Amino acid sequence: MSFFSFGQSAEIDVVLTDAETRKKAEHKTEDGKKDKYFLFYDGETVSGKINVTLKNPRKRLEHQGIKIEFVGQIELYYDRGNHHEFVSLVKDLARPGELTQSQTFDFEFTHVEKPYETYTGQNVKLRYFLRATVSRRLNDISKEMDIVVHTLSTYPELNSSIKMEVGIEDCLHIEFEYNKSKYHLKDVIVGKIYFLLVRIKIKHMEIDIIKRETTGTGPSVYHENDTIAKYEIMDGAPVRGESIPIRLFLAGYEMTPTMRDINKKFSVRYYLNLVLIDEEERRYFKQQEITLWRKGDVVRKSMSSQATIGAQRFEGSASSESALEKEELREDCR
Repeated sequence: MSFFSFGQSAEIDVVLTDAETRKKAEHKTEDGKKDKYFLFYDGETVSGKINVTLKNPRKRLEHQGIKIEFVGQIELYYDRGNHHEFVSLVKDLARPGELTQSQTFDFEFTHVEKPYETYTGQNVKLRYFLRATVSRRLNDISKEMDIVVHTLSTYPELNSSIKMEVGIEDCLHIEFEYNKSKYHLKDVIVGKIYFLLVRIKIKHMEIDIIKRETTGTGPSVYHENDTIAKYEIMDGAPVRGESIPIRLFLAGYEMTPTMRDINKKFSVRYYLNLVLIDEEERRYFKQQEITLWRKGDVVRKSMSSQATIGAQRFEGSASSESALEKEELREDCR
């Protein structure tokens, strides 16, 4: 509503063409609340209608034009005055004139490019929205409608396993292995930990999933770490030669796909952090980056079977390889 509207104003309502059938997705807002928004993918058409309803039917509404915009925008919280738009499309719905009654305007943005996933983080927000505007001399009447965009990926052709060692000379030597380095958001992390040399008393071991959000460039770079999950592997002292399996289900955690250098403004990366704590409360840890990706609801059978075969192959080969490695290390320790 406008104080300078001379007795006349209007309400704007944005209605999507397929509002009754289009899927909605939950998304966390800046204040931490979860809301549901219409879900779109890259390349999909965005269409609908704008309803402009006059508040006083007996008076006309003068305007300088009516338009609808589709905007993709990045906002850095430390620089809130500047909005970085990477998508900006405009459709003029009416030329300057006047409305004597409530009116509906159709719009369509065909095959809209939506290159990035919707994201709300600690220091940055990436959003897509429709903005309908009735332009006026003193003040505009506008209405925004947010949507959520998900980016889909295909099963990665190269998905090698991760092998790492954590060690303290002559005290501790641990090798851990994960079945792959790229996981979809509902995947399962399968791995094993081998204790090759244990001369300190370890009382606790866990794996953390850490999300690292990086914003800004050059000297104005901010890193924000957030522990998404903690998974206890062991509570008690291991012995040399022991092997502990890992199976961590990702579906229960709120995560996004890995986002690298989004419009040269921010990145979101994920790490597996192996943490060991000894009886004197000393902490030993090792981090390894993993790639997360989102797959569609419909997955080809060949794709899922490849994943199953890969996991079986890993479990079989890991046990045989580790046996050889242990034997070699035992000989070294003698």
